[in-house]
Amino acid sequence: MANEDLGRTLRRLRRLASLTQEELAERSDVSVDVIRQLEQGRKHSARLPTLHALASGLGVELTTLLGDPPAVSSTGENDGPRFVAVRRAIMPVLWGRDPEPPGPGFSMERLREQIADGWTQYHAAEFDAVMKALPDLISDARTATAAENDDDRRAGFAALGKALQLAGHVAVRMGKTDLALTSLERAINAAEQSDDPLLVPMIVNSTAWTYQRQGRLDDALSIALRAAADIADAALTEVADGLKVWGALTMSAATSAARSGDYERAAAMMQAAEKEAARVSKLPDGGDNRMVSVFSPSSVRIERVRLAVQYGHPHDALALAKGMRLSKDTPPSWRTWLLLDVARAHTDIGDAAGAVKTLESLRRVAPTWMQHHTLAVAIVRDLWALPNHPVGLRPLAEFLGIGT
Repeated sequence: MANEDLGRTLRRLRRLASLTQEELAERSDVSVDVIRQLEQGRKHSARLPTLHALASGLGVELTTLLGDPPAVSSTGENDGPRFVAVRRAIMPVLWGRDPEPPGPGFSMERLREQIADGWTQYHAAEFDAVMKALPDLISDARTATAAENDDDRRAGFAALGKALQLAGHVAVRMGKTDLALTSLERAINAAEQSDDPLLVPMIVNSTAWTYQRQGRLDDALSIALRAAADIADAALTEVADGLKVWGALTMSAATSAARSGDYERAAAMMQAAEKEAARVSKLPDGGDNRMVSVFSPSSVRIERVRLAVQYGHPHDALALAKGMRLSKDTPPSWRTWLLLDVARAHTDIGDAAGAVKTLESLRRVAPTWMQHHTLAVAIVRDLWALPNHPVGLRPLAEFLGIGT
């Protein structure tokens, strides 16, 4: 997001929260004059502590205020023909023909593999590739729901649920949260006609995440807690996949609690989740891990670091991250977020050298992702404003196009 867009985003989020400039100033402890200058375009940037305070006052993540990193290539066409095809797949044309039963060359196993590959690409932030594949995946899954055999039909509805859930995630990354909710509601409807008891709660978790993006924190908290309780009541946490879905829902609930200002409750939830995550490797394994919620001791610790740094506990964040060993199933996107959160924690405590060292690691691991990530740019911009630049900062600033 360009700097000049900050004021427009701030004004839009403030109005969505039904706050006056004075009320936001009081809630965030930021001068009303600073808010006015930002919204009027007389001031194009602010230091990270100020931006964080404004985001907290608005009840949104800092990246929502800064602008999410691009979910598409540099062409930026998130309403181009490819995304129109995704829209059409989620919402078929009115009075369209019912799906035909699958032909002799159809393979449910191949469709499942293709959907699982789509999730792998999504976690690797390969959104262009996912968008290209989604229309056919959804179409093929709809065809599978017209199978003559009951078992095959239920398997088709399960595939359709996962494909529409993936489409919902992509829509969120495009900033189209209403379309995401439409896709997720249709995914739940499909999941209810499958024979997978974990599919509905997995999609509920995606819905809770989407509610969070819309600032509907109470709604997100309530549905995540209810779905997690339903899994526990059904004794589904005694298998690895069930415990993973329960854990992902619990982490989602913790995020909603933290963003609502109840950091202590959130921390308690995350500690409980981390304790339970240790059981995952000891339980009977389920199916394809690419199709199930991300939940492991590593993922819980990463999320605890994120909550700590986002809600003003940078020392806790660094203590949690110190010596962390990431499991092999940790998605690449989670690894990159961890480095960014650690860099931000170092910045928050005034350790510029530690921030630069972490950002150098981030550049090695995910250079393209870093180059377009608004928070990474904001951190380097803050460091560049210091009177004494730490060793290694200039190459990072040049890489991101700051101060040069």
